[in-house]
Amino acid sequence: MKKTSTIFQDGDHKWVAIVRDPARPGHLIDTNEYLVTHGGAGMLLDPGGAEVFPAVFSALSGEFDPSALRAIFASHQDPDICSSLALWLEFNPGMRCYVSWLWASFIPHFGGNAETFVAIPDAGIDIALDGLILQAVPAHYLHSSGNFHLYDRQARILFSGDVGAALLPAGEEGLFVDDFDRHIRHAEGFHRRWMGSNEAKRSWCERVARMDIDMLCPQHGAIYRGADVQRFINWFDELRVGVLAN
Repeated sequence: MKKTSTIFQDGDHKWVAIVRDPARPGHLIDTNEYLVTHGGAGMLLDPGGAEVFPAVFSALSGEFDPSALRAIFASHQDPDICSSLALWLEFNPGMRCYVSWLWASFIPHFGGNAETFVAIPDAGIDIALDGLILQAVPAHYLHSSGNFHLYDRQARILFSGDVGAALLPAGEEGLFVDDFDRHIRHAEGFHRRWMGSNEAKRSWCERVARMDIDMLCPQHGAIYRGADVQRFINWFDELRVGVLAN
């Protein structure tokens, strides 16, 4: 089953990482889901595929009342991001799904209706969660043509979707990166192949380098924190992407 870890808490403002499912079938990629709460409301970030919905729902329920979920944030359109959407909406039909305008007519094939989706313009928007303001940060072509990350200025956390992702081998299951040089070897091939634009990569690196970030939280693999955040940005900035991995 999935495990939960609180990675930030200040009163009722909280971030919970929902990670590592050793019982998942081997043919499924491992994913991280994140819950942000503020006041009595919650938002689920990249809620995962339909196959992992029971594990995610069970883990989340131990931390937060799922009926208080107000929104889903989908960084892009991939099935491992949000193919569980219809299942979440069965439980709470009033939830909103924030997604790039580019995918606002594609993701409804997973579920929902015209009222479900809030289309994010290319420049991004601020998203309110019970008084907390979260920022949808453009990350287009990294790796999706319509792609967003989510920044919490108060918590100093950036949810970075597939940027920063690492496909970790068995036995490396730590929540946080503890040896950057060893860890980044598991990220290199993924980033070279899945990130499609060096220009877009450079724009993202310049943007996030100016932000105050204590934790960079990807959808796969371990979380970067402290000095490893800037180490990752520098590494990514220098990496040539959009090429076949060796």
